[in-house]
Amino acid sequence: MADTEEPQYTTLAERIAALNKNKTFAANGPSAKPARPAPPPPPSRTQSGVGASTAAKPATPALPARPARGNPPPLPRRDTQTSVNGQDVARPPLPSRKSSTQQPPALPHRPASTQSNGFLTARRDSTSSEVSQNSARSSKSVGQSSWSTASQSTTAPPPRKLPPSLSQESQKPAPTPSLPLRLPARGSKQDATPTRPRIMGFGSSRAPKVTTNGQNSSQNTSNTAQEDSDGPPPIPTTSRPSAAQINEAASRKAHPAPELNNCFACRDWSAPDAVAAQYPRQSVPRNDPVGYLAHNLCSPFPSYSDKARAIFTWCHHNIAYDTGAFFGNNVQHQTGESTISSGLAVCAGYAETYKSIANRAGLECDVVGGHGKGFGYTPLKNGEPVPRADPSGHAWNAVRIDGGGWKLLDACWGAGNVDGATQSFNKVFAPVHFNVTNEQFGARHFPENPKFQYREDGRTISWEEYYRGRANGEPVTIFSNAGGEGINETSMEPANKHIQVNSGQVVRFQFCKTCPHWKSEKNGKGKPPLFVLNIHGLNGRKDEMVPIETDGYWHWIDVNARDLGAPGQKVEVVQITSVDHKDARGLTARDFLAAKGRKAMAFSFLTQWILQ
Repeated sequence: MADTEEPQYTTLAERIAALNKNKTFAANGPSAKPARPAPPPPPSRTQSGVGASTAAKPATPALPARPARGNPPPLPRRDTQTSVNGQDVARPPLPSRKSSTQQPPALPHRPASTQSNGFLTARRDSTSSEVSQNSARSSKSVGQSSWSTASQSTTAPPPRKLPPSLSQESQKPAPTPSLPLRLPARGSKQDATPTRPRIMGFGSSRAPKVTTNGQNSSQNTSNTAQEDSDGPPPIPTTSRPSAAQINEAASRKAHPAPELNNCFACRDWSAPDAVAAQYPRQSVPRNDPVGYLAHNLCSPFPSYSDKARAIFTWCHHNIAYDTGAFFGNNVQHQTGESTISSGLAVCAGYAETYKSIANRAGLECDVVGGHGKGFGYTPLKNGEPVPRADPSGHAWNAVRIDGGGWKLLDACWGAGNVDGATQSFNKVFAPVHFNVTNEQFGARHFPENPKFQYREDGRTISWEEYYRGRANGEPVTIFSNAGGEGINETSMEPANKHIQVNSGQVVRFQFCKTCPHWKSEKNGKGKPPLFVLNIHGLNGRKDEMVPIETDGYWHWIDVNARDLGAPGQKVEVVQITSVDHKDARGLTARDFLAAKGRKAMAFSFLTQWILQ
């Protein structure tokens, strides 16, 4: 049912008259405030979905009731099986899928662009410097100075025009950008630079071909360079080492030589030896002989090793072994000053004198007491037991040298040797007792305190191992001149003095130099000598001297045991000293075989074995 339409008043007077006509308020006296007249109704609109309307009172019209706010429509259920009112609703059918074979419509061709300035500016080159200017403008503001997206003007922007499509037939594909070709070197610079000889072994060994058919030389050069760069350069054959050079390098790698300055056998000791000879014992002042010698022998050298060598050599020149006290069993305790004053000492006196001078010169030095395989020592026989340990009877020194290591040395044995037959002292300088390594030194010296062995391998050998030695019995006899030729006595093989003739084996005789870089010329000997092995043939019926092979460091030869000779005979390593009364140093094995039996020869023995 529709609401009653309220009368409309065009003027205020008409409305007042209508109110007076209704007589809804008293003119005089207090009375209740009349109800507020209703505002003019809104424009008429169709009401739907609302309950029955409220009738207007005949006396005072009331405000129309606000229409009830309807509930929002319910959301559809996920199962889509039922409607909001609970009634089943049929599921809408899915749209039919078009065939996948249907082709999409083709895009219209873009006409060729003829405009120079439009809404889209032409693409700039990548090297353009105006990119920053274009980036500040939007596509909507280009060419439109009076219109922007922020204005509220109703003026519509002009329609956007697309450039005409390019003709695919008239336009060729743009070439792929590439780096510019390198310009050839200018001829003026090449002419100004002098021609240098080509370095062999680097790059291609092919030279550019010179053409005479009038073509450009720069083109020929570039073509040749491209041909050369196609593959790796050939390996040069002129610098290829020979087989002998390869074998020599492999030998040096297998036996690396120590540094020359750290090798005492090859180090140049001429400077400290010369200084040691300038201060004889008789010229030393009596008030402070130790301080005087420490200053004059050691101050010229910054090296600790040179200082130690100078003191060692001075003891050889100025102190003699006291054979009277030794053989008379009257050895007294001696100090450094008393030994310098008398010039006589036994092993303990040498060691105390060395320590006194070394300590005064600032060197760390100790006196080491123990056993030495010197005068009076008898090697063990085969099968003989080792005697009870008694590391006594001898003394030597341990001094700290360059690098902080400890060096073992024997100043007594370095000064000379004792002849037991005549009970006399032979003053012969033996630097081997200063130059050898601590391992080689320990083969003939056993300290009372094992910490003074100072072996480089870190081992501490026992008394039994020391006393038996490498031979495990009597060692091979080695004569004194072997050390003068730089032969390492501990490398001598066979190490045992006796050789079994009937063993049926091949016996290897070998020895080496004290170090890989020991040279006869450098040590004042001249050219290296030739060593031969003196054997006696089968059953000792044919004496023969066989040259020993060498590579400059090792010397070796292999001989059948039965060809060495008969039991009781001796086999020696012999040095050829002269041929036809001329010095034989530098003699080769071929020269020796050619002169054998035809020219007079002289020999000296280095080692000796006994056949059994």
